[in-house]
Amino acid sequence: MEQQVLEKPINRAVLELNAAYCSGQEEVLTEGAMALLRNLCQEFAGEVDSLLAMRAQKQRRFDSGELPQFLPETRAIREGQWQIKNIPSDLKDRRVEITGPVDRKMIINGLNSKAKVFMADFEDAFAPSWQKLIQGQINLRDAVRKEISFRSEEGKEYRLNQETAVLMCRVRGLHLKEDSISFEGKAIPAALFDFALYFYHNYRQLLQNGSGPYFYIPKLESHVEARWWAKVFAYVEERFCLAPGTIKCTCLIETLPAVFEMDEILFELKTNIVALNCGRWDYIFSYIKTFKSDGGKLLPNRSDISMDKGFLSAYSRLLIKTCHKRGALALGGMSAFIPTKDSVDNQAVLEQVHKDKDLEARNGHDGTWVAHPGLVDTAMEIFNRYIGSGHANQLHITRDVDAPIQARELLKPCSGQFTNAGLRLNIRVALRYIEAWLSGNACVSLYGLMEDLATAEICRTLIWQWIHHQKVLDDGQIVNEELFKALLVEELAVVKEEVGASRFTHSKFTQAAVLLEQMSLNSELVEFIPCQAMPS
Repeated sequence: MEQQVLEKPINRAVLELNAAYCSGQEEVLTEGAMALLRNLCQEFAGEVDSLLAMRAQKQRRFDSGELPQFLPETRAIREGQWQIKNIPSDLKDRRVEITGPVDRKMIINGLNSKAKVFMADFEDAFAPSWQKLIQGQINLRDAVRKEISFRSEEGKEYRLNQETAVLMCRVRGLHLKEDSISFEGKAIPAALFDFALYFYHNYRQLLQNGSGPYFYIPKLESHVEARWWAKVFAYVEERFCLAPGTIKCTCLIETLPAVFEMDEILFELKTNIVALNCGRWDYIFSYIKTFKSDGGKLLPNRSDISMDKGFLSAYSRLLIKTCHKRGALALGGMSAFIPTKDSVDNQAVLEQVHKDKDLEARNGHDGTWVAHPGLVDTAMEIFNRYIGSGHANQLHITRDVDAPIQARELLKPCSGQFTNAGLRLNIRVALRYIEAWLSGNACVSLYGLMEDLATAEICRTLIWQWIHHQKVLDDGQIVNEELFKALLVEELAVVKEEVGASRFTHSKFTQAAVLLEQMSLNSELVEFIPCQAMPS
């Protein structure tokens, strides 16, 4: 396809569009927005490759037996007396946050959910086709201006309430490229695309609304990557004559290397950051990836990997202690449970959610995530009880009485079962999720849980890990290529029965099975599902 030049060449710094035209792109790819994106690419895109190379180099050291550790060279930062800058008034109370993709109905429901924050997600809950990227930016623009509405096929109207949640935007991680636009012949960092367009089209209106351009930053692996984001923020603030710290961010601590650099991440971003968040599902996924070569650190059935287990409990408590020492909020992670219409089953769901959120609030978290509006009240009741009406958060809880959390606590795998049923469930969830992803849906309700890219990554990497290390299951079977292939055929038949022959035939389950087999039997662990296949 012939490339469309979006602007005249200036010192060979050219942005080119590689995607077919889609409706609405002229509203998003305006001259001003593209000028900002071009400048950001010119200043910062080249460094992303170096940052990713640093990740790969560090992983090679882990593969050879080195363990993650607190950095000796940044000890002075960890032991120093300093705090982050101010937290805006509308971000001080974040006791319940809801997340979801950037389609119009979800944005309206999220903002109307009575949660304190709605995180509009261009990352794990989003399958980034060009049309959806453009429409997502339009949807957020309309939401910021209070002009968003939606009419369902059944004729139901959706509009914003008078009072809504604070809006935050999660951009994609540094590992992802946006192939639809190239800069000097190379696909641009997807993070810069998401950030530049959301900021440019909304910062003025957000500030007029009494809020601001607020972002969630995912999948950081080091404070050097946080420094890169700090430079991006400072550059944009200066370019648009904004006070330093106008842009605010929350960083997800969802990789194992990052948990050893939380102080340093806060320090690098101290002008712009307000909080860290326990991105628990990606954290488990990262644990598997980090120790992919270590047969002594295998994780059990996914259902056994809960936040009360040692390495996850240590991670949660260390995040709280670190954040509160630096004046930053410490947010808990996502409960993947979703409500059900069956009253008995729903009561069990609510009990699970209550147990999870009570643990977070009792530990000292300032807030938590839910995936469904029907769980906002349950989570809110718990955090209201711990925080109370006279406070906005739990920054006063320092956890100074805790013993220092050592590296060995963060690295020790949790106990649990390795079962045939657990392997089968991982195969089935991975199959159904990959099929949904290939079809353009990145957020799927499966077997009572809301599955997104992060939870699906756990399933397919556990499969790879068990095969790669020939794990013996509770029934005595060895997880090898032969067993996996046999179970894949059987579970594909189960999925066909679950969804019906017609849907199975007209969907992408066969393609999903081929991809899952390739990833599971590959000699090297595939880093991310989006690196293997993109949605249509």
